[in-house]
Amino acid sequence: MKFFIDTADLEAIAEIKDMGMCDGVTTNPSLMAKAGRRDTDVLLREICDLVQGPVSGEVVATEADEMIAEGERLAAISDHLVVKIPTTYEGLKAIAALSRQDIRVNATLVFSPAQALLVAKAGAAYCSPFVGRLDDIGHDGMELIEQVVTIYGEYGLETEVLVASVRHPNHVIEGAMMGADVATIPPKVIKQLVQHPLTDKGLAAFLADWDRLQEG
Repeated sequence: MKFFIDTADLEAIAEIKDMGMCDGVTTNPSLMAKAGRRDTDVLLREICDLVQGPVSGEVVATEADEMIAEGERLAAISDHLVVKIPTTYEGLKAIAALSRQDIRVNATLVFSPAQALLVAKAGAAYCSPFVGRLDDIGHDGMELIEQVVTIYGEYGLETEVLVASVRHPNHVIEGAMMGADVATIPPKVIKQLVQHPLTDKGLAAFLADWDRLQEG
């Protein structure tokens, strides 16, 4: 499973990349605002230069023609840039048009297997089901991942399944077990993935024994 880092924070990206845990990055307008950068195109270029892997930058237009124009502009920023398009009727038109230009698209805000099937047929490189937001309204977000992986596998669809809106480590582990291609993970969840109380307990015991050896 590939790990994309869900942030626009350059320092966090660099730290996780140094650990070997950053295969790409996903951003959105909310993450850009949180990073405090108004020069969003410049920031996307800096992230692409740092990561040297797929970096999703999202359009803010809502009509197909405007999405296409914005997607073309974003794609020109870097060969690593993946255009993020919302899964709406207008969005499907834009996904198809951009894909025909060999511009990679990440279909975002996917909440049903029907939407996932449509974005794959439109040519999206990535399909991003938002599992955390489904959990928030009482649905099982990971069930959607299982459905999408099954559908894509049944028909040999090349669109990659990207587990999005990850809230905790179990989303990552369950997605990996189901065969999802990518998880886009906030930096805090990367840190949670490595934590285990028995690891801490075992390390403390080893260090205590080492200290006793030095005293002897």
